[in-house]
Amino acid sequence: MISEQIAIVSNIKLPIDASVKEAFSVAGRRLRRAGVIANDFFVYRRSIDARHKNDIKFVYSIAAKGDFSRFSASDGISIINPAEIKVKYGNETMTSHPVIVGCGPAGLFAGLLLAEHGYRPIIIERGGSVEERRATVERFKTLKILDTESNIQFGAGGAGTFSDGKLVTRINDPLTDYVLDRFVEFGAPSEIRYIAKPHVGTDVLSLVVDSMINRITELGGQVMYHTKLLSIGFSGTSVSHIVTNNGKIETSSLILAIGHSARDTYEYLMRTGLSIECKPFSVGMRIEHLADDIDRAMYGDLAGSELLGHAEYNLSYDTKNRGTYTFCMCPGGEVVAAASESGAVVVNGMSYNARNGRNSNCAVVCSVFKDDYGATPEKAIEFQRKIERDAYTAGGADYSAPIITVGDFLNEKCSQEPTSVIPTYMNGESVRLARPEAYLPSFVTDQIKKALLSFDKKIEGFASPSAVLTGAETRTSAPLRILRDSESRLALGYDNLYPAGEGAGYAGGITSAAIDGMRCALSLMEKFKPF
Repeated sequence: MISEQIAIVSNIKLPIDASVKEAFSVAGRRLRRAGVIANDFFVYRRSIDARHKNDIKFVYSIAAKGDFSRFSASDGISIINPAEIKVKYGNETMTSHPVIVGCGPAGLFAGLLLAEHGYRPIIIERGGSVEERRATVERFKTLKILDTESNIQFGAGGAGTFSDGKLVTRINDPLTDYVLDRFVEFGAPSEIRYIAKPHVGTDVLSLVVDSMINRITELGGQVMYHTKLLSIGFSGTSVSHIVTNNGKIETSSLILAIGHSARDTYEYLMRTGLSIECKPFSVGMRIEHLADDIDRAMYGDLAGSELLGHAEYNLSYDTKNRGTYTFCMCPGGEVVAAASESGAVVVNGMSYNARNGRNSNCAVVCSVFKDDYGATPEKAIEFQRKIERDAYTAGGADYSAPIITVGDFLNEKCSQEPTSVIPTYMNGESVRLARPEAYLPSFVTDQIKKALLSFDKKIEGFASPSAVLTGAETRTSAPLRILRDSESRLALGYDNLYPAGEGAGYAGGITSAAIDGMRCALSLMEKFKPF
């Protein structure tokens, strides 16, 4: 891991077939002009500039160590101190193990940090191990037998394990590089450290998660699968214990990293007196195109280049009142069955590390505001749940997903079976034609229609009549937030309860959830001595 001061030279544009050494050479010249004697160059970030199809470039940020004593400020060069974990141990004695509820990114990284500093955490996870999840996810995909406790949403690694393993984050937190370094340490490809849109892939991420869990247990921590939080015992403003389906667990502190889909846990927490507020979120559908078509639209003659891989995009369409955007783009991926409740249809996107599937897909989702659903946490959950149940009905009430071609969607029809773009949901064998208005509110479908036409102007063929829409995408983020103190990260009114990650309303993806989990763990350590 990087630990000493480094210089970053940004915005070095080169042809995609240029060697990395050329980028190092450019960086070296610019640093010398700024008075820096540099050495030990490495790629810090690399992105693709495809604004001009006939002149696609790699854009590098090159890092170097060196002597910065004579550095003269220069555009495009910055001197940084890479993030380090600074642990401060508190004075309070822990009489029992810290407990973490949830083994997604927030819980996993919190648990790893605590274990590495002698706190021996207990992580409880309602779902199964990675291996068990593979079996239950495959059984649902092929036989439509849903395990409501171990599925794409619940189990070791959280929902991100069975997605593309995207590590992109919109937050500007210095711990981002630390998280990427830890993923590499546990088996992720080293390139995630520098590519602009890092991803691990479901197949590789599952191995990474297993390696992290093994490290936690080697250090004295414990992971308890198929263990669901039922209630929390309080002594005044402190958590004293929790009750699970496997019995009572005493604890001196509790990190709630429950994930965005634990609705039954949300409903329990709302009865405990915790301060909880509803928040905006987004809902919509997944759109699938042939990956080759998206590649040609974005890369022109360079489509198919191994140097570029499959094309990625991030699109938005905003009106004065409401936004629509693409989310969780999976090049060469598939649309997956992500339900966690009986009688509901939920979709998500997934790619393997190779991203070599026939289709590319992404969510096309529309903003939902508090006034759209009644402005309470309970009504936010019910809003999502109703869409999922209506999608289940629209799909034939057997976990088949409702689909429609973009051509039919825009032309108010529902008759065209997919031809060139074959749906990937449940291997394309469990889909049924249905109008999205059967399960989505009209303000959502109206906005998505406008957005598709706007996106088509940015990427030719995005609104192709043969593209396929599959519903419903509802789990873009948590519908509520468990309020906490901004500095201590303690739940309001409590002195040893830490809401963490995406499920608590403080993150939006694997990386940001991992960072939030670590920061909660650091706050806990600042209060308590190691166990």
